[in-house]
Amino acid sequence: MSSSVLTQTDLQGSLPLVARGKVRDLYKIDDETLLFVTTDRISAYDVVMARGIPNKGALLSLITAHWFDVLSAAIPTLRTHFITLDLPEQIPVKVRTQYQNRSMQVRKLEVFKIEAIVRGYITGSAWSSYQKDGTVCGIQIQPGLKESEAFPKGPIYTPSTKADLGDHDENIHPEKAKEIVGAKYADRIEQLALSLYKHAAAFAYDRGIIIADTKFEFGLDKETDEVVLIDEVLTPDSSRFWPADRYKIGESPPSFDKQHLRNWLTTQGLKGKEGVAMSDEVIAKTEEMYKEAFERLTGRIWSEALAEKVI
Repeated sequence: MSSSVLTQTDLQGSLPLVARGKVRDLYKIDDETLLFVTTDRISAYDVVMARGIPNKGALLSLITAHWFDVLSAAIPTLRTHFITLDLPEQIPVKVRTQYQNRSMQVRKLEVFKIEAIVRGYITGSAWSSYQKDGTVCGIQIQPGLKESEAFPKGPIYTPSTKADLGDHDENIHPEKAKEIVGAKYADRIEQLALSLYKHAAAFAYDRGIIIADTKFEFGLDKETDEVVLIDEVLTPDSSRFWPADRYKIGESPPSFDKQHLRNWLTTQGLKGKEGVAMSDEVIAKTEEMYKEAFERLTGRIWSEALAEKVI
């Protein structure tokens, strides 16, 4: 297993730190541009683990850049915050290699305070909620569904609050999202999120992956009043990926995402606890699953992609 793990960023004072998230650290390049640095930190149940996943940050950044290309081609009107994977000139030469591929320059925008979750299949918390009262995030769902079954009327939009670091996101009804961001923007976010999911799901299925659910985030370009796709997109961190050839209705399929970690935390009685150090086996298995998702979705060999020099 590779020892290349970056859980804390240090740009040698070259750029001011704006914020640290669960996985990403944000730095200011100028008044209109930010540098997103994706670390190898990993979180589950809103808690960051004490150990990271080797090269996970680079994988998330490269797969996000890939999706920006794919989705922009599929939806010509799509706006994203992505500028380039190139590092800004301010980053010192001695640390540039450490931050290549895991960093992206993005436009600074006003972030909408909701997470746009789209679910194509009933699983996870949606399945638990459905078993209790037949609803998902307050939305009445057709009775008689089995675990992991596709929603009969197509994917559903189930937003959540966007909590500050240390707090927990809360699933909300789409009507509540309108109260948070305003009806005009809420409707546009919902329509765009569903469109993105449908295009991405078709693309992934052709490559042997079912996207069971995923999370998008959006910002506002105040000059043009456009809703802009931001943050990570359709990664193993933000999505539930299933191998299509092992999918069965009524079962919880294996997945190319954080599910192995979540399962381990639950069986070990560690769900939601701080300072948990993952076992070597969990780290290796998670790294393996992330790599397979990357290779299937991008058609690239992970070791070759990682070795490419984006300076």
